[in-house]
Amino acid sequence: MLTSVAQAVYVVAAVLFILSLAGLAKQETAKRGNVLGMVGMVLALGATVALAADHGERPVWVTLSLILAVFLIGATVGLWRARSVEMTQMPELIAILHSFVGLAAVLVGFNSYLTEGHDAVHLVEVFLGVFIGALTFTGSVVAYLKLSAKIKSAPLTIPGRNLVNLGIVVASGACMAWFVQSASVWPLLIMTVLSLALGWHLVAAIGGGDMPVVVSMLNSYSGWAAAAAGFMLSNDLLIVTGALVGSSGAILSYIMCKAMNRSFVSVILGGFGSDGGAPSAGAGDGVVGDHHETNAADVADMLKDAKTVVITPGYGMAVAKAQYPVADLVEKLRAQGVDVRFGVHPVAGRLPGHMNVLLAEAKVPYDIVLEMDEINDDLGATDVVLVIGANDTVNPAALDDPGSPIAGMPVLEVWNSGRVIVFKRSMATGYAGVQNPLFFKDNTSMLFGDAKDQVEHIIHAL
Repeated sequence: MLTSVAQAVYVVAAVLFILSLAGLAKQETAKRGNVLGMVGMVLALGATVALAADHGERPVWVTLSLILAVFLIGATVGLWRARSVEMTQMPELIAILHSFVGLAAVLVGFNSYLTEGHDAVHLVEVFLGVFIGALTFTGSVVAYLKLSAKIKSAPLTIPGRNLVNLGIVVASGACMAWFVQSASVWPLLIMTVLSLALGWHLVAAIGGGDMPVVVSMLNSYSGWAAAAAGFMLSNDLLIVTGALVGSSGAILSYIMCKAMNRSFVSVILGGFGSDGGAPSAGAGDGVVGDHHETNAADVADMLKDAKTVVITPGYGMAVAKAQYPVADLVEKLRAQGVDVRFGVHPVAGRLPGHMNVLLAEAKVPYDIVLEMDEINDDLGATDVVLVIGANDTVNPAALDDPGSPIAGMPVLEVWNSGRVIVFKRSMATGYAGVQNPLFFKDNTSMLFGDAKDQVEHIIHAL
């Protein structure tokens, strides 16, 4: 009877997870989507705890006490990190959370191998679960280290790296055949080491500027790892949830690859953004012209006289916490009759949707936050564009320089507007290390300093 009730609760939880994803598709319904997801997770955990207490080999009170202890530890750590993490640290937090899912799949796989039967189907489930989990674990750790600047963000390029990856996959396939035939633990252990190395190398070979897609890709991997764990544990809800996360992460990765003119297959295989070619002359730190400086008072005069203004935010806005004064600036300009909108590139920041969340946090109206494709055609008729902490997403080299590392990537064509004001701390290249010819165009002026301070100065001047 309890098992039937738990399965019914699982179905309700699965439906809530699907509705949660649907809610997250729009900013206006995102809060409701989050709430539905949380309710679904509470139901899923409750049903799983009830099943564990009913089917456990220990006394019920022992089982529940162990589960309660784990819940307390997990909830304490989770609440502490959620409350203390900065928005700029969100990408690395998500990356490290993906590593937990991968490690869990590895541990579940070995536990399932040691405690369950050794029929061929189960052995394949165990092998694939450990393989995906180990790959996700080390890949996510490398992504975390790169995003938190604990290791260099430059791609690791070793000779014949694609052959190395292929060799590891082939060797792992041979280990699976050996494992299914013999049920020995040795091929499982060898494959685990190989998969850990593969996950490390796949992400190490990807440059830091491409990390938004890597985080999305690892999100997909963690979903498939969870689904594999669901098969090993015979837990239907874990299979459904893992498949939802895996497929939605893959779809998001595909959308982002399209936004960066990258091959989706190349991303999955870890060859993303690092083909070993030498960057063009305009891609490094070298100056490619003379830049023009401006000040907050002059920018305020420009904005006062403008009829249309577009703001294109980037990771620098998040670092400076400038979203709040930017929201105040927008409110003041709109009160004076200026048409102000935001142009957000799909990979602005270091996490999918990073800029949208920051702007929503500052109470910027949803209807003036537009995607790149929605606003690019309007930039030619825009009086002033404010580029706040963005670099690669507004780089004309993506369209003009076939030798650039970002060649072919769709960008916000801000240089077509009347005036461009770039908020930047210095003339140094950004996270991806690619020089931006926009900074040296005749209609571009550089406003140096902390973005938050400069926006506040502009508001004061207004």
